[in-house]
Amino acid sequence: QVQLVESGGGSVQAGGSLRLSCVASINTNRGYCMGWFRQAPGNQPEGVARIRGDDGRASYADSVKGRFTMSRGNAKNTVYLQMNSLAPDDTAKYSCVAANVVCDRWWGPEIGFWGQGTQVTVS
Repeated sequence: QVQLVESGGGSVQAGGSLRLSCVASINTNRGYCMGWFRQAPGNQPEGVARIRGDDGRASYADSVKGRFTMSRGNAKNTVYLQMNSLAPDDTAKYSCVAANVVCDRWWGPEIGFWGQGTQVTVS
């Protein structure tokens, strides 16, 4: 069982920034694709960013490209999501996910280990 704890959410005005953190109970560089997903009320979870465990290469949803950056921390069990130029459409609960999958596509909510999430509200 993998445990994931997110932090860093909050309320910001449009144009502002937030940095989300995720601490995992595993070494995120070893065999797991780490991802950030978000879910707004009434919507399905949406993949936002994912990062490969082997080379640290990140991929992004088109809706956040150029604004969000996912990275790994020096501590091998931590990943971050830097969110800039936030807009009201970014309002959602953001969850950190660890999945033992090939890290070249998004995956569904039935796959992987999911954190409880942190709320981001942009007004």
